[in-house]
Amino acid sequence: MEIESLARELLSAREAGKMVEVPLSSRAGFDLETAYQVEATLKQWHEATGHKSVGLKVGYANKAMWRVLKLETLVWAHMYDDTIHQAPGNSATLSLSRTRSLKIEPEIVFGLKQPITSQAVDANSALEATEWLALGFEIIDCPFPEWRFQPGDFVASFGLHAALVIGERVQVDPQRIPKFVEELSQFKVRMLKNGELIEEGSGRNSLRSPASCLAELARAVVRRFPTEPLKTGDIVSSGTLTAGHAIEKGERWTCESEGLPLPPLSLQLT
Repeated sequence: MEIESLARELLSAREAGKMVEVPLSSRAGFDLETAYQVEATLKQWHEATGHKSVGLKVGYANKAMWRVLKLETLVWAHMYDDTIHQAPGNSATLSLSRTRSLKIEPEIVFGLKQPITSQAVDANSALEATEWLALGFEIIDCPFPEWRFQPGDFVASFGLHAALVIGERVQVDPQRIPKFVEELSQFKVRMLKNGELIEEGSGRNSLRSPASCLAELARAVVRRFPTEPLKTGDIVSSGTLTAGHAIEKGERWTCESEGLPLPPLSLQLT
């Protein structure tokens, strides 16, 4: 398949806020390998405009889906400096523009202080490479009708990534890592819209623990791209903790955690 042609189609649709009526996965010759080539091309183009890749976002952090979709592991796509937003005081405002079909997802976000190059990494050693963690809101934007897509479509279409809002960063004290490992597998979250409870979720929804998800991502990246492992300074958005929920301008979303030392995160949509 013509990699640049597919990349150009996805980029054009994203910039114009238009749908891609025929998912790439339904086209002859398109597979996951092709998807990563498209994603790499889009990364090259975006960086050529002066933007910087700042890390990865995870997709399909649910092993139950792997067998159904014939996946061996989770998938991922790059995030960039123009889509990452900090939330000073754990409260942020985000303007929605050129939207197609947006949803919000609560996630645990990690910041790395050193590369992760070993395929023997586990939750504990993944946290040893982590400088900080935080609550985050991932805003996803699907270009495919009725949110129908396959893993390859996810990878090639920017991981559906539109924005990431990061809350207060809590430093990962090496002495506290065993405690974090335990908490990340057990904590719960509550998603509220305009003060009303919408859904409760859990760290177990992200591969049974966001720390385990980080480790699985590190292993998967090394297997597929041995010369491009997770590196110092990378930000990793580790998979949603609830279902994704449709969003509209004027709403205020809040995520509260129970069982982790992370304050609530609020986002006003304008």
